Amino acid sequence: MRAVALGGGHGLHATLSALRTMTPDVTAVVTVADDGGSSGRLRRELGLLPPGDLRKAMVALAGNDDGGRLWSELFQHRFGGTGALAGHAVGNLVLAGLLEQLGDPVAVLDEACRLLGVRGRVLPMSTEPLDIEADVTGLDDDIDAVRRIRGQVAIATTPGLVRRIRLKGAGPHPLACAEAVRAVRDADVVLLGPGSWFTSVLPHLMVPELLDALLTTRARKVVVLNLVPQPGETAGFSPERHLDVLCEHAPGLEVDAIIADTDSVPVPDRLRRAAAALGAAPHLSRIAADGAPDRHDPAALAESFRHALAELDAASRPAADPAHRTSSSSSGGDPWR
Repeated sequence: MRAVALGGGHGLHATLSALRTMTPDVTAVVTVADDGGSSGRLRRELGLLPPGDLRKAMVALAGNDDGGRLWSELFQHRFGGTGALAGHAVGNLVLAGLLEQLGDPVAVLDEACRLLGVRGRVLPMSTEPLDIEADVTGLDDDIDAVRRIRGQVAIATTPGLVRRIRLKGAGPHPLACAEAVRAVRDADVVLLGPGSWFTSVLPHLMVPELLDALLTTRARKVVVLNLVPQPGETAGFSPERHLDVLCEHAPGLEVDAIIADTDSVPVPDRLRRAAAALGAAPHLSRIAADGAPDRHDPAALAESFRHALAELDAASRPAADPAHRTSSSSSGGDPWR
């Protein structure tokens, strides 16, 4: 199964951790609009792609052997102290150095993946650093007044209500990474979410070539909802509101399945109606990690993927005769394992 996961940060890490238990053919397509922390500093000082989310995706897919684990731990290590290196992750610096040496972000990521023993591939959604711009209300005495905020960190922490986002690059339209577009077109399944909705998930839909690939691919498309609203960015959002925003930003996008945690959906009928607007059916199960209700459990998430994909696969097959159904049901095979 050729699986492609779109996102960034901890949400993408959870999806990739689940997918790697299902197939070795996993491609991560990662947002490149981060402007905070170590990534933001390297981006401003060197003019490079922000490496943080790319690093996290590689670590999620890194090999389980001693070498893979060692390099993963090193890539995640952050320098302490108060000097120039304070707060930088080692992996961010390695990627920045490779970018200055090789120039081609795709070649850099392929080389770093080889170093970590990654099963699969990590690609940027664009080969140029991008900025997110948002229309936000609720920041003035006139609660309906719209203010424009620029920057991932500013949007993620705004006390206002985010209405719509746009991406800004060097040209009139943000350019997609050609390999990422090809991966989406050739995939068997594409997953969007979970993650920061306006700054990690929706930006992929703002890249015209990537959106066109999502609209035309024959892959199964699955949306994974967040477990809890994100303070600042999606405070007060219901599960169905997340889907409404998805529809607003990508009219015409059709989805095959929506995966959500049972405890995160107070009114299943509302989610069902919102999912139907995307052509999808919701799949509810317990996918939150024990003791961490805001984090997905990769094993439970993988099982939910298998269940949703198996149902889609069964629904797409022609009705079989009774003898064939008996034979198939007794085989116990799992096509998605």
